[in-house]
Amino acid sequence: MMLSVEPVLKENPNGILATKNGAMLATRMFQFLFSDENKAYFCTSSQKPVYEQLQKDANVSFCTYAPKFDPVVSLNGKVHFVDDIALKDRALEENPGIKRIYKSSANEIFKLFYIAVETVNTFSFSEGPKTIHV
Repeated sequence: MMLSVEPVLKENPNGILATKNGAMLATRMFQFLFSDENKAYFCTSSQKPVYEQLQKDANVSFCTYAPKFDPVVSLNGKVHFVDDIALKDRALEENPGIKRIYKSSANEIFKLFYIAVETVNTFSFSEGPKTIHV
């Protein structure tokens, strides 16, 4: 299922990640890195509050959109942190800006995670809203 929205994610990797911060919701800018079937990968620093928030409540939503908001894509699911050096290397090699920040996949504060996508919500002016259960 991810393959159907992956082109939108690749062309528009910057979006909003929504998490829970206690009883409150929190949103922040995040960058989609790559996907593998129903896993959408992202990264963060273990020194950021979002890292702690994701560990306390793994339910998230990531939303991005193409120019003129057509289409809009929202990925919804649970976060899983991974410590796979090959995946971390891929994230760094495919994203020079992230490599400048973390330098190496061995950097202890560099945390890679994926959203195990359960639903994908889309909207386009030609097709209207859709929900895809993965």
